[in-house]
Amino acid sequence: MNDLKHLLESNRAWAEGVRQREPGFFDKLAQQQAPEYLWIGCSDSRVPANQITGLVPGEVFVHRNVANLVVHADLNFLSVLQFAVDILKVKHIIVCGHYGCGGVIAAHDQQKLGLVDNWLRNVRYTKQKHEELLEKEDGRDARIARLCEINVIEQVVNVVQTTVVQDAWARGQALAVHGWIYGIQDGLIRDLEMSVSKAQDLQTRYAAAIG
Repeated sequence: MNDLKHLLESNRAWAEGVRQREPGFFDKLAQQQAPEYLWIGCSDSRVPANQITGLVPGEVFVHRNVANLVVHADLNFLSVLQFAVDILKVKHIIVCGHYGCGGVIAAHDQQKLGLVDNWLRNVRYTKQKHEELLEKEDGRDARIARLCEINVIEQVVNVVQTTVVQDAWARGQALAVHGWIYGIQDGLIRDLEMSVSKAQDLQTRYAAAIG
């Protein structure tokens, strides 16, 4: 079996490079984390939150899963959300999907992949819900791209509807939830115009974003 010495060597080189550029960086980082952002993204290895936003370690709290889903029965996600909102006091929650998402493609094409099919049932529900809208797109690739966008919008709704976010707003905590999508083909993030900073705005923002 091949070992992973090359990764450890890369880590040492990276850490040394950081120390040379910014002495004291790791000492400061070790003292606390005070990120303003919670990132809810896809597990896809091509979509690293810090790199594509230009943020350094310590500036973004990250939760990732296949197809960037927000499931109210997912205690892992809910624990991350509660810690980010109640303990770290993040100001922004970003749900970021990406075009060409393998999970979305599998759900769209009704592929059978195994255990993950149970997780992707949530995307299949979204596809069924918006079937009429998706059929207006020109061809399979366009429908998949639009489903990637709609999936993000629906996950923003799910975040907003959690008790964690609702309770934060009820006590007057400044908090906004945003929907973005990333283009692997060009490296650019697109704002889906689905940003909600109070419960009363949800339906209006949703209707405008879905179009």
